[in-house]
Amino acid sequence: MHFVVIGKDKGAGEARLQHRAAHLEFVADEQNKIVYAGPLIEQGRMIGSLFVFDVPDRGTLDTYLAADPYFVGGIFETVEIYESRKMVPEQTPGFLREEADKARAAAQV
Repeated sequence: MHFVVIGKDKGAGEARLQHRAAHLEFVADEQNKIVYAGPLIEQGRMIGSLFVFDVPDRGTLDTYLAADPYFVGGIFETVEIYESRKMVPEQTPGFLREEADKARAAAQV
């Protein structure tokens, strides 16, 4: 399952700097769970983090978050978690056109 996690920093990011080295070391050993991750940047300054995880279930995600120094250290003011699914780039040729046909049919009901 894919999960998107968006964390917005507290304050001016002081806690981010304090926990960044430990976070990066932790992530280095957990990369197999992450499709994409990186900082959210506004006007050249890191203001949060975006993660896209590919894990078996929400429990696995929660276990990861409970060990990541950014989450343990409480650097985020807010954390949003959404289940998602990968659509693009399509894994099977024609998948997006099939989804478009389904959406068109559903809209006509």
